[in-house]
Amino acid sequence: MNIYKDYLDTIKLAMSADRKSGFPVTEDLSNFDGKIEKGFSYRDFINKVPETNLLPSLDDFSKEVGLQPDFNQRLGLHPDFAHLKQSDQTENHYIASVFIDIKGSTHLFRKYDPETVLIITNTIQRAAIHTCLIFKGYIHRLQGDGLFVYFGGKQINMATAVLHALQATSVFSYFVKHDLKNLFSEQGIDNIYTRIGIDLGFDDDVVWSKAGLGEISEVTTCSLHTSLASKMQSSAESNGIVVGDHVKAQINADFQDLFKPVCHRTRNENDRYIFRNIDDGFNYTQYDFDWLKFLKQQEFIFTDLDGNLGLKRKKQIVYSHQSIDRLIPIAKQSKPYSK
Repeated sequence: MNIYKDYLDTIKLAMSADRKSGFPVTEDLSNFDGKIEKGFSYRDFINKVPETNLLPSLDDFSKEVGLQPDFNQRLGLHPDFAHLKQSDQTENHYIASVFIDIKGSTHLFRKYDPETVLIITNTIQRAAIHTCLIFKGYIHRLQGDGLFVYFGGKQINMATAVLHALQATSVFSYFVKHDLKNLFSEQGIDNIYTRIGIDLGFDDDVVWSKAGLGEISEVTTCSLHTSLASKMQSSAESNGIVVGDHVKAQINADFQDLFKPVCHRTRNENDRYIFRNIDDGFNYTQYDFDWLKFLKQQEFIFTDLDGNLGLKRKKQIVYSHQSIDRLIPIAKQSKPYSK
């Protein structure tokens, strides 16, 4: 999708300028606003991908879907529960937990200088952050090249939070599986891919509190379902998304066929449940989520004749007085619809 074009262009610049590789990027960069020079630095990267702005191509997407990111966040301090950092209190409140793991980036060190690898991985990570922010995610923690993100809070209902989590991760997964893969294949780089786990804890399942000491602390959740989201990420296949029962239950009937128990893929019945408590008769199923089919059904996405996905733009039809005047003679001939 063209929504990540500016992020891809930044990666191409870093590759082209790398001192170690000297391997040319084949795609034309003539429209990129910048001069390609050897030694594209981290400072150049900061200027190209600023911390508090979406790049134009993704900003365009944000405006089309009608959602604007909130950059006023601090790691480990969800705004709805930030007051708990100075408190000995706890709160119960639902949350959807998302773990996005970006795998395979170590292959980049075979071809590029460490600073180039830093720019590439940071660009991918910022693309993930920006995508989650658009869909109202709260970036709780950075984990290597990946992210731990919360969706939900006191000002958003649970079903919407889950929908946003699935939309954000589906859009980003498409970027990694298709756009990034095409670029890296050109450069002879082994595949970089994602694995994502998502689960939902209800109010009674989630305890918010301060964890740690003083400023070596964060406001976080203690919940089986936060832990399970991390485990589900490990259960996912390359560029796959695995979700829990609670997530599936929040999605309407039109999308229920997009969830298949993980054991259907692995052909191992032991993989059906991500967690079991035999004493309580509690069996919690994990599902492979068909994010590509889901993405194709989103109102902001279209599929072209080649099967590629793109941003569906809102059409605004403006009728001028001149256009209406041209219709009058036709209308007069179409009795009884004219007077």
